[in-house]
Amino acid sequence: MKILAISGALRKDSYNTQLLRAVRELAPKDMEIEIVTLHGIPLYDGDEEDKHGVPESVKALQARVREADGIIISTPEYNFSVAGVLKNGLDWLSRSGNPFKWKRVGVMGASGGPVGTARAQYHLRQNLVGLEAITMPKPEIFVGPADKKFSGGRLTDEETKKVITTWLTAFKEWVAKG
Repeated sequence: MKILAISGALRKDSYNTQLLRAVRELAPKDMEIEIVTLHGIPLYDGDEEDKHGVPESVKALQARVREADGIIISTPEYNFSVAGVLKNGLDWLSRSGNPFKWKRVGVMGASGGPVGTARAQYHLRQNLVGLEAITMPKPEIFVGPADKKFSGGRLTDEETKKVITTWLTAFKEWVAKG
């Protein structure tokens, strides 16, 4: 099973990218997880799209989304919502043949706050409805306070590892139904 995991953060040491690394490490052996970031995706501008078309960086990521059996998106929470870079990336990816249509998607996130991206995840789920993705409703993962659960770039919290393992079992079943 090929899974594409998209980090909604650009920061090198982002908790969300670290969370996806932990997910990859804890994944079943028959689940291959490729982690990508949104580096190189320009700000969406319809005038630029009209002049130059969809950028190559976007086309390459669209192809990866299409090729994947399922998608995992890990979102940070900025000002009670999805990070602008993630929303922008999804807007670009939906252009010229939306690769998310009918794609099985799982949502998660990590932040320093106590609710661990709960508000951002609900906004992301609303956006995924517009992309016609089929988003796994439960279980959910809200990792917070992340600063106490990660150390040296790795997930160290054993309880969170158990939650991820349970989530991965459900996600594998969810993707297989597609």
